[in-house]
Amino acid sequence: MLVVHHDETWTFGLVLNGETELSIRELCDSLEFSWSGGTSEEVAWGGPVESNTGWLLYQEELNTNIEEDHISRLDGELCFSGSMDVLERLAARPPHDLRIFLGYAGWGGGQLESELAQGAWVVAPLSPDVVFDVPADEMWDHVLRAMKIDPATLISTAGVH
Repeated sequence: MLVVHHDETWTFGLVLNGETELSIRELCDSLEFSWSGGTSEEVAWGGPVESNTGWLLYQEELNTNIEEDHISRLDGELCFSGSMDVLERLAARPPHDLRIFLGYAGWGGGQLESELAQGAWVVAPLSPDVVFDVPADEMWDHVLRAMKIDPATLISTAGVH
């Protein structure tokens, strides 16, 4: 899970290791603009909320000529957007590091803090390399091992372990 926004009223995040069977080309075709990237890239499942909404994570490799209010910088060159204009421009000249998500995960005020206090989440530092380079089915294990945590030592019950 990548937390994109968090404040006292709500939290917005994207599931990084969720998959769909929809290709980016199929998504772009349905939106009536062209995809200039490869044919094997797939849209990711960002979470169970509003699965008809789309979100972009990409590394800034080109000038999109989009007003900054449509793009948020999360870390260095890691950019986030939900703008159709940004998607259309990126589809015309896809950067090497681009992920497109449908849906998101959301929490109301205090809900995520409560889950953290219950030990439901392991917090890891943001790593664009994980976002773009680690296969979805290896991501959980990779992140834990990078933190020197053996996944086999985790216990799936409430509380801190």
